Amino acid sequence: MHDHDSDPGRLASFADVLASELPGTWSSTYHPPQHKDDLAELADHIWDMDLIAESLATHPLEHAAVLTREDGAQLVVLGRHDQRDGFLIAAVAPRDTPTEAFGGMREPDGIALSDDPFLSAELVAGDLLPRYDAALAQVRHNAADLTATSASIGPSQPEKVILIWQADGSLAAAPATDTAAAVLLANGFVHDEQTGTYRLSGDDTAAQARAVRQTGAQLAAQGITTALQHPTARPTASAPAMPPSSQARTATARTR
Repeated sequence: MHDHDSDPGRLASFADVLASELPGTWSSTYHPPQHKDDLAELADHIWDMDLIAESLATHPLEHAAVLTREDGAQLVVLGRHDQRDGFLIAAVAPRDTPTEAFGGMREPDGIALSDDPFLSAELVAGDLLPRYDAALAQVRHNAADLTATSASIGPSQPEKVILIWQADGSLAAAPATDTAAAVLLANGFVHDEQTGTYRLSGDDTAAQARAVRQTGAQLAAQGITTALQHPTARPTASAPAMPPSSQARTATARTR
């Protein structure tokens, strides 16, 4: 058997041909072992919890080829370590996206490819790409929803903190001063660095009510009033439908 992971030229050439055969316009960039920072950042964004994750758990990413579509979508091609011919390919999760946008989603797990880039392109186009595109659409929808929610939590004033009810029963606020923020943190609010807001869980309504009362009293001692309100209503887009090809995988895609 050929050890593809020890032959960078073979991996790079395979990725070049594969990129040219995929639907749409794709470019290929090879990252040699010297690109340690790029490889480390890439490994952190590989969108897989199955075959590729298992491989990376025992064999850290030493080199790889990244395929980039004109819209920014990316796939990563890497070698195998199981004494089989062929390569592995996985989706790359979109960067600069709030972690919450990925919540409750199944990863568009990668697949194994043969060493024939033409047959591999057909497999990727018929299996991985539809699942990846569906996942991208869902994440972007989730991120847009998070942004809209954050925008509806208007900033409080220095002398007033507005606590806004959320759909999940939690409370959110955007305090205007460090003093108000410190009071919120002391009473169980959690700072969301992605949105800059502070949230108080509603899982235990009794505990939430106590926290609100204590927060109000402590803010009042600082000359700051509090107010409760519901967020401004906004239309919500329907989630994108999952394409039929994402509902089942071909047996060959899961061959190890």
